[in-house]
Amino acid sequence: MTSSALFTDLYELTMAQGYFRYEMNSRVVFDMFFRRQPFGGGFSVFAGLEDLITALEGFRFRSDDLEYLESLGIFADDFLRYLEDFRFSGDIYAVPEGTVVFPHEPLIRVHGSQIETQLIESMLLNIVNFQTLIATKTARIYLASNRGRIMEFGLRRAQGPDGAMSASRAAFIGGASSTSNSLAGKTYGIPVSGTMAHSWVMSFDSEEEAFARYAELYPETTTLLIDTYNTMKSGVPHAITVGKTLQARGLPFGVRLDSGDMQYLSFQVRDALDRAGLRDAKIAVSNELDEEIVASLVSSGCPIDFWGVGTHLVTGGKDPSLTGVYKLAAREKNGEFIPTMKVSDNPEKSTNPGIKQVYRFYDEKGGPLADLIAFEGSGFPPGEPVLFHHPLMDYRNFTLRSFGKALPLLEKRMEGGKIIGPRPALTELRQRAMREIAGLDPTYTRILNPHVYKVSISEALRKAKVAIISEFLERH
Repeated sequence: MTSSALFTDLYELTMAQGYFRYEMNSRVVFDMFFRRQPFGGGFSVFAGLEDLITALEGFRFRSDDLEYLESLGIFADDFLRYLEDFRFSGDIYAVPEGTVVFPHEPLIRVHGSQIETQLIESMLLNIVNFQTLIATKTARIYLASNRGRIMEFGLRRAQGPDGAMSASRAAFIGGASSTSNSLAGKTYGIPVSGTMAHSWVMSFDSEEEAFARYAELYPETTTLLIDTYNTMKSGVPHAITVGKTLQARGLPFGVRLDSGDMQYLSFQVRDALDRAGLRDAKIAVSNELDEEIVASLVSSGCPIDFWGVGTHLVTGGKDPSLTGVYKLAAREKNGEFIPTMKVSDNPEKSTNPGIKQVYRFYDEKGGPLADLIAFEGSGFPPGEPVLFHHPLMDYRNFTLRSFGKALPLLEKRMEGGKIIGPRPALTELRQRAMREIAGLDPTYTRILNPHVYKVSISEALRKAKVAIISEFLERH
């Protein structure tokens, strides 16, 4: 994960030089949020925060970065000298990583100077958009498998080296139990797993010899790839021979399917293994799986124990990007913060002004009911009804009259450019995601046509938004 401040879009630098030249470096507040759920889903899993704040703590321009900027011929010497000593010194408020999140609500709130908050935009969106996308995709596959064992096999199809590493990390948070990526295993402490390729089988004079030699090398983790030649006529009989030898020694054993009709073959393979007395043998499958295929196989009752998912997991499949954006919400003027917002003819493109917090309302049993975007410092004691306004359509609202508690989601994670608070282990982030997903009503987690979780704005925020829009219309 790079921490070079040059990892930004050029227009961030040209704007920063403009702010520097015109002495426009007052305090501002930016929000990061996304506009729609990826994959047509009912929730997302927030990921990438810990990588982000680590990168921001080391965010700076090296001497060769500055030499490159000078070579472009568009940056003045005094601005380059300013960048030489530049460090991120702002504050970061964020939803805890692994939390389930929804469109329009701020996931990260950045307080800092105009220049520094602008320069970190591209890095922030790059890290959080991608990892949230992959964690969410994995969670969907995990749910489709009926909370089964997901093996992340995406290294060779990932979008470059960093894409592979970030994907392995995010996939583990989202529900994968292991990765094939050895470097990710070392770097993040993720369990690693893998079997063999067809080239191993083809490198021996016979399939049976290839299986036997592999079992000799890895007797306690043997999973044999059985579709190199003919799954049922060759692969399964040879695997059974090796499996019986391992079973006699009290050792585990499994097979993997990587091609063919997974539904038909999984039943045939299970039947053959059971008839051979190998009832404890496990079946793993791989080959272009996604949540829809997995859900179909599970609904058919296929006897599959492990799911190796690669391409569609680490790339996002049909929805390869999160719609995350980073927008100015407030700026300091005469010692106080003035709410600002983007006004657009498209309501979805308009933003919510001011310094905001996200409050999650829970029922008496601790299940989430709805989220409310409100000004920081708002209070919602149980027993008092709360008016919820649709974030985009002013005429739609409802009143929540009964709830157990309302908790703020955004927590301070950086102060003055330094990380504060404990650094959770990746296993803790995964556990949080699993708890959060389990706490959602099943109507929000179903793969197809999920129920829409309510995210609203408070009455005070709605009034502020309407006032800004009215003022804008009067002036234009």
